[in-house]
Amino acid sequence: MTEPTAVPEGPLYLDKAAPEIFAAMAGVSKMIAAAAADAGISQQLLELVNLRISQINGCAYCLDVHYEKAVRLGEDPRRLAVLQEWQETTLFDDAESASLELAECITLIPEPAERSEIEDCARAVLGDAGYAVVAWAAISMNAFNRVSITSHHPVS
Repeated sequence: MTEPTAVPEGPLYLDKAAPEIFAAMAGVSKMIAAAAADAGISQQLLELVNLRISQINGCAYCLDVHYEKAVRLGEDPRRLAVLQEWQETTLFDDAESASLELAECITLIPEPAERSEIEDCARAVLGDAGYAVVAWAAISMNAFNRVSITSHHPVS
């Protein structure tokens, strides 16, 4: 029987423990940003998607990072304040609403019929290229949330 090893103190930051994997994830984010520009999806809209997903997943670190980015890109703090209840406002246009709904769908994965309806609506509003960019952004943000939550990244 082997003796148990002592549990190390402090969190293990996955991005530091396997930097090559984290760099690959960051590379995907850069590819999404480039594809967004080609599809007419603004970086500001991608930050709304990132923030909404981080709200759902409860990732304080990512909320902090993407709030700052959104403000730097000129996002209205009032819209950020109500983002969690975006459907209850008239502050978001059709493309933003379709993107946020698609991001929520990808994050929460509702029943197939509801998922299909949301996906069809998003494709109709965003077009295939815009839909693909927002979908990839949502998938990527969900992965980054899990890295930060698992790593216990601090908000300082």
